Amino acid sequence: MQFELSSVVKNPLEIKKSQFITWLIPIDSREDAMNWLAESKNQYPDARHHCWAYIMGSSASAETAAMSDDGEPSGTAGKPMLNVLQHKPVSNVMVIVIRYFGGIKLGAGGLVRAYSQAVEQAYQIAEKDQLLNPIVEKTHVFVQLDFAEEQWLRHQTSLLDGEVKDVQYHHQVDIYLDIPNTNLSELESVLTARSIQFKTSNS
Repeated sequence: MQFELSSVVKNPLEIKKSQFITWLIPIDSREDAMNWLAESKNQYPDARHHCWAYIMGSSASAETAAMSDDGEPSGTAGKPMLNVLQHKPVSNVMVIVIRYFGGIKLGAGGLVRAYSQAVEQAYQIAEKDQLLNPIVEKTHVFVQLDFAEEQWLRHQTSLLDGEVKDVQYHHQVDIYLDIPNTNLSELESVLTARSIQFKTSNS
């Protein structure tokens, strides 16, 4: 099962006098992600690095993924951060780690561990604070029926935890619904029993 982050998690971490400030953020687009990055630079303009990574879509098969080391040695920040994201069952999420250098070099291996640990800690906080909500897989349903049936269908949709997305009135009523996959067969059964036409498509 995939989850979505319900709110931003912020967590500070100190390693050998370097400060790592982690933001774990729910996002809905690359533009949204870049806006958050700009906000982190606005809030911490004197930080040496603003490293980041994000995934759009499910973590196991992300539609889009991106990352940046932002001046850290290649492969020591963005890549390990993205790797943590890809191994968590969370969709549409970004992580930014803001680093203040403390004067002690960590080395390549130390940086990889530090950035990975920073992201892991933020996830642990999200889990502890119950900020990860399960994603409900839904199916789009197009229903065409008589005017007299509209309120009945609205009621059935509510009973099945569905949502009416759009309604268009012609010689009949065209209704577009989103129904949780777990309740789809029940909706199909009641529609078929009343000889109501419908089509389904995956979300």
